[in-house]
Amino acid sequence: MQSDEKIRILCADDHPLVRKGIAWILAAEPDMLLVAEAGTGREALELFRMHLPDVTLIDLRMPDMDGIAVTEAILRDYPQARIIALTSYAGDQEIFRTLKAGAQGYLLKEMVHTEVVRAIRAVHAGRRLVPAEVSERLSEYPVQHALTPREVEVLSLVAQGLANKEIADRLGTSDGTIRIHLQHILSKLGASDRTHAVTIALQRGIFRLP
Repeated sequence: MQSDEKIRILCADDHPLVRKGIAWILAAEPDMLLVAEAGTGREALELFRMHLPDVTLIDLRMPDMDGIAVTEAILRDYPQARIIALTSYAGDQEIFRTLKAGAQGYLLKEMVHTEVVRAIRAVHAGRRLVPAEVSERLSEYPVQHALTPREVEVLSLVAQGLANKEIADRLGTSDGTIRIHLQHILSKLGASDRTHAVTIALQRGIFRLP
């Protein structure tokens, strides 16, 4: 980047007040330019293709297409894109999925006011930025203790109020297999029962309720 060039930024968040706050912060930075704002995931994708910003700020929870799906779609077509995920929740599984999707930065919205400028400069320079608070959350849960996709599916059906037999019928397996899955789930999550397991899973961002 030449010294007189600005970092061009796209901000995608479904809350207008969040976008307004970020716009206010960026307006005070002489080396930054907010080129577009999006209120939905699909709009973010469309505006990215239109403007090809240097850095994109993406809220993970937006209507019609979540931030992880937008990140994956952008990086599939533009692998050099630089993306910072924004979220109000630091569930470790959501963090893992976001970084796996290719985001180079992860900021809690409560940190935006103090950290977003530093994050944009770091990511634009090719560095990854994950605040200490987020890194600590990741270190609390070893990857080897993560639920398998089938275990996540089983637990999400438990969260919807289905009994073991109903889950077995839905997944085309046996009641006994579902009981084994639940034993593994309780062990991995350190949960005392099914309800406790669902609560932990929601807190950690392992899945979301419909």
